[in-house]
Amino acid sequence: MPKRIFISFAIEDKNLRDFLVGQARNEHSPFEFVDMSVKEPWDSAWKTKCRTKIKGCDGVLAIVTKNTKKADGQLWEIKCAKEEYIPTRGIWGSQDNRPATLPSEFDGVRVVNWTWSNITNWINTL
Repeated sequence: MPKRIFISFAIEDKNLRDFLVGQARNEHSPFEFVDMSVKEPWDSAWKTKCRTKIKGCDGVLAIVTKNTKKADGQLWEIKCAKEEYIPTRGIWGSQDNRPATLPSEFDGVRVVNWTWSNITNWINTL
């Protein structure tokens, strides 16, 4: 059975999420995605639904760019995943869009280059 992976991203990086989903549709992909992007006003009901989705996943994959530090929804998702003990891995959105520092929510979260092998190897450990 494929692993369930929650994708966390800044809304400004939606195109990167779409690209990642496209990669996952490859017939050899060992995982499936659960997308809970912010499409409704930020409120406690959204947080409750999002926490339920995260708890039902095997891992959280966060796309990290310069937009991440101001992405309240993404930062909350990472904090939530840590609170729920869901393994979390970050991937750099691109080489030229890396933040100088990571927000404190990413303390203890390893961020790696976005490669098929890095993603697959991490998912295989879940």
